[in-house]
Amino acid sequence: MILRSRTLLPLCGPPVENGGIAIEHGRIVAVGPFHEVAAGNAGPVQDLGDAVLMPGLVNAHCHLDYTGMAGMIARPRTFPDWIKSILTLKSGWSDADFEASWHAGARQLLETGTTTVANIEAFPKGLPERRAATPLRVHSFIELTGVRSQREPESLVADAVAALAECGRSRGTVGLSPHAPYSTVPQLLRATARVAREHGWRITTHLAESLAEFEMFMFRRGPMFDWLHGQRPCDDCGRGSPVRHASDHGLLGPDFLAVHANYLWNDDDALLASSGSSVVHCPRSHDYFRHQRFPFSDLAKAGVNLCLGTDSLASARTDGASPPTLSLFEDMAMFASRDATVSPEAILRLATGNGARALGLAGVVGELSPGALADVIALPHSAGLRDVFDGIIHHVGPVQASMIGGEWVRKDGKNTGEAP
Repeated sequence: MILRSRTLLPLCGPPVENGGIAIEHGRIVAVGPFHEVAAGNAGPVQDLGDAVLMPGLVNAHCHLDYTGMAGMIARPRTFPDWIKSILTLKSGWSDADFEASWHAGARQLLETGTTTVANIEAFPKGLPERRAATPLRVHSFIELTGVRSQREPESLVADAVAALAECGRSRGTVGLSPHAPYSTVPQLLRATARVAREHGWRITTHLAESLAEFEMFMFRRGPMFDWLHGQRPCDDCGRGSPVRHASDHGLLGPDFLAVHANYLWNDDDALLASSGSSVVHCPRSHDYFRHQRFPFSDLAKAGVNLCLGTDSLASARTDGASPPTLSLFEDMAMFASRDATVSPEAILRLATGNGARALGLAGVVGELSPGALADVIALPHSAGLRDVFDGIIHHVGPVQASMIGGEWVRKDGKNTGEAP
């Protein structure tokens, strides 16, 4: 087929007025001015009218399991207070609650333009069926902790490997996610790094998220240390920053996604950059916890690949009349409101090509180019090329249409397969 729209935004090249893309067998075969694409390719034309056609969004960090927790946890005084609150909330949920929450989150992502998501799977039971039930490209990372259960690290990793073996590839890959430095032990980090790389999997970890975590590992003090020092061995604390801790135990590398990275020590940005690690910023979660200013410029100057994630709705403010939704557009708008030094075009790249690179999918998703997968979204847009990037990052609500692998998954204002 050939898609035509008033504005085409490939993101690997300049915007195009009256643009078109040709699609065959789920991949893009031509991109450019509509008359050129139509002249060189056969197939029915679908005209999207006054719209901007662009790559599907790449959400580099999400917790679909927690979608139903929106508004259930008040903004905490300290980060450990929030951890305690969500542990209590989770203890009262059934498998069915988590299942429904996961599916609700997947629907929200489809409605708001995400086509690829890196999801943390805290409850792997039924994961193959959940992955098969959504057209999203779900890259599933099994979460690993072990502090409360006191289980042996090798046993935890072996169970995760067995759970992932049942998933197959479907539309996305799999990987491992040691939860955070404070909720794991060094042996688990080393075992995760070794096993993931033996399988060619990626690794993601919540890293340097809070001041409490930073103080725990740098100085053996603070509310996180006071809470956990009787629950886990703390001889790994007081030896450097959380980023240094992750490096010392083998996590950093071009296959590693450091989520948050809000609190950095002197050479942490250089350490992340030299290892080829990516950093995932979650603007609404960052705002919810009132963290210090995200060190975007330091990380960018060091050469770190930066991308965006929604995190979970358990850490999103609910100040408005309606509950928050999983929408990278809302996170892009939040980022723009907090840092005027970053252009709208650069912010959009954080949610597309940069996220693709973090997941090892550069040139495959996150851009419209010949050979890329036909993961495409359309937004209403009648202003042509003027202010197109600013309009996109401030888009509110569902997308007009969404396609994954050349198949429409959202059309005419509703997800395909839904009742009218």
